Amino acid sequence: MAEFLDLHGKTSKALRALADAAMRRHGLHVGQNHLLAMLWERDGSTPGEVAAALNVTTPTVVKMADRMTVAGLLVRRRDDRDNRLVRLWLTDAGRALREPVEADRRSIEEKVTADLTEAERTVLLNALAKVHRSATGLLRDGPSTPPPGSR
Repeated sequence: MAEFLDLHGKTSKALRALADAAMRRHGLHVGQNHLLAMLWERDGSTPGEVAAALNVTTPTVVKMADRMTVAGLLVRRRDDRDNRLVRLWLTDAGRALREPVEADRRSIEEKVTADLTEAERTVLLNALAKVHRSATGLLRDGPSTPPPGSR
């Protein structure tokens, strides 16, 4: 099964390179499109909420938000009810990126799956969803015990 990990790893790297190149055309750095996508759905989230949703650390989100604030894509404001909390809010420029960013992501997806039939796409998405659930479950549960005889 290591062949799955190898092929998936190579595929993930290639897809990430394609997506990163597309996002750079919009002035975005690695991963910033994911933070934008989160805020497009839940504008006003805290860095901790964003971090949990994206499965990254809060300091990673804070650093990303710093760059995006300087770029004029979002602003930070204190929570109205709890002054200890900071919330991230999109600017007009951040909201305006939604259409072109989503269009580029759709285009990449269509191009890389062009040789698949509709049935193959469905099977691929279902299989990847199952692998994702398993992998995130393993992450959530922490390190597992080694298989018998592996010590």
